[in-house]
Amino acid sequence: MSRFQWSLAELAELLDARLVGDGSHQITGLASLQQAAETDLSFLANAQYRKHLASSHAGGVLLTEVDAEGFAGNALIVANPYLCYARLSHHFDPKPKAPSGIHPTAVIATDARIDSSASIGAGAVIEQGVEIGAGVTVGAQCFIGARSRIGAGGWLAPRVTLYHDVRIGERVVIQSGAVLGSEGFGFASDRGVWQKIAQIGGVLIGDDVEIGANTTIDRGALSDTLIGNGVKLDNQIQIAHNVQIGDHTAMAACVGISGSTRIGRHCTIAGGVGMVGHIEICDNVFVSGMTMVTRSITEPGAYSSGTAMQPAAEWKKSAARIRQLDGLAKKVQQLEKQLLAVTPGSQDASES
Repeated sequence: MSRFQWSLAELAELLDARLVGDGSHQITGLASLQQAAETDLSFLANAQYRKHLASSHAGGVLLTEVDAEGFAGNALIVANPYLCYARLSHHFDPKPKAPSGIHPTAVIATDARIDSSASIGAGAVIEQGVEIGAGVTVGAQCFIGARSRIGAGGWLAPRVTLYHDVRIGERVVIQSGAVLGSEGFGFASDRGVWQKIAQIGGVLIGDDVEIGANTTIDRGALSDTLIGNGVKLDNQIQIAHNVQIGDHTAMAACVGISGSTRIGRHCTIAGGVGMVGHIEICDNVFVSGMTMVTRSITEPGAYSSGTAMQPAAEWKKSAARIRQLDGLAKKVQQLEKQLLAVTPGSQDASES
């Protein structure tokens, strides 16, 4: 039997939705339109899936007023089905809740301050001067370095590493393998020999941040690396030293941000984007996937670089033409000069 059970009427009240159909129908899970059974609630948030609506076996569907027209099944009518699905997902989440207390195999420094409601997993190591707030979960085999702080309600999956002097706000989620406070890539050249620069800054993470698996955030070289409130970072992202990311910016997987870059608020950075160091990105910027950002962006909007996918044979032709562009540009300049030379009055017009 499912651990979750709600009637459609209860879900409608929870979401402040308009119920169409049988309010007593029981829902025990969430599923896509194609895979849903009679005890599942589904949603339609993308027009390309509308074709599956009529044939879905879902016991109820989150729909807008427009999409609900002509639908014969049970529906919860809302303005934003995807947002409502996001809210409901937490009521059907099977993730285990760790019990409060410290596992006997954890290694805790004597001066660490850990709230009694926190959960410290097996094999965790917590060094001197660490502070861990109320309701925090520290998963098995996590390492929390000296003087680091974790605010109330945080959740660290197993094998998260925090170096020393990492300060984390409240309700922060960090997935397995993430490393915060690693030493930034700082070296000075001495006649061709690289001399290491000590990274003496820290990392400061705001409230309600999520950090994906195997993402790394380097500590600052002098001042702290800063991650604002509500920032969402996907898996396998590299944030270099002294980067600053504004509130509620989101980044997809495999983004690489070079040192001392500043990114504004409410930006969306798609997968595989690379950014050079020491540039600034203003608020409300969208950067499409695999774009290479080589200069500052000062105007909100969407930005892209590179070429979209083509059949291989067509791409080879395009690549060959790109290699010819410099020569073509020089030929056009020569033709323009020749045209000016043979066109009566053209020189005078150009000088005026």
